[in-house]
Amino acid sequence: MAWAVPASLAFGASWSPFVLKRVASAAVLLPVFLLIVVKAPAFVFSALVVVASAAALWELTRLFVQHERPVDAWLGIVAGTVVTASFAASRMLDPAALPSLTLAVAVGLVLAAPVWRGTPSIEATANTLLAVLYVGWLLGYAILLHQSSSLGAELVLFLVGVTWVGETCAYLVGSSIGRHRLAPVISPKKTLEGAVAQVVASVLTAAVLGAWLLPSCSMAAMLAGGALLGVVGQVGDLAESAIKRSVGTKDTGGLIPGHGGILDRIDSLLFNLPAFYYFTLLAGCR
Repeated sequence: MAWAVPASLAFGASWSPFVLKRVASAAVLLPVFLLIVVKAPAFVFSALVVVASAAALWELTRLFVQHERPVDAWLGIVAGTVVTASFAASRMLDPAALPSLTLAVAVGLVLAAPVWRGTPSIEATANTLLAVLYVGWLLGYAILLHQSSSLGAELVLFLVGVTWVGETCAYLVGSSIGRHRLAPVISPKKTLEGAVAQVVASVLTAAVLGAWLLPSCSMAAMLAGGALLGVVGQVGDLAESAIKRSVGTKDTGGLIPGHGGILDRIDSLLFNLPAFYYFTLLAGCR
């Protein structure tokens, strides 16, 4: 989910306390995020991503524990956070070398957990691996994208801007004129109309941000990148919805007033990050 403007606000309804919380949170956090991406040293951005990874891992494993789903919580949090942090050192080696090695070690530890746990449990191992891969590995690509070239900051801003504008449009269109359900079993409120709006808005936003932030990249590449982010981002959103639906909860946490938890805010970015990173390699946008 994005820092979306609620449909009630967009169409002139009253400012409820919930709406005020969402707007206030976005007004405070977005400038800080932009400042870190654009002005702060690279290690500050990497530290922000690692902290976000640890918080999201804590939310996900806590969700499993609260709903009595087996998981090696602390192992998942520590292993996943270390996997994310390993991306920060990848500049010194082949970009994928250290993260891949760290992931292999983390997976080995998770698979060996039944030895010291004393009780073999496929579900606990599967849930722990899910946390490490879904959050720890995928979020690490934010660091890799940011330090991938001299345009790293611009690429991050492009990805985040396209993703969040697309999600906002999907929310507004879906909640106002959406009639056909996209995935009623997983996320009853998502509609086909909203999904189409997200792709269209993502492509249009990519055209604007691409011309501004990435003038050296071709417009065709930027439009294709926008379409990719508009589609893959929805897959990421649905993936988190499936996890929450499986345990019967709406949000993964309440850390951000009016927005839920960290994982709720980065769900679409998790899939978009590796997809866009490899897209930029193929498209030569460096």
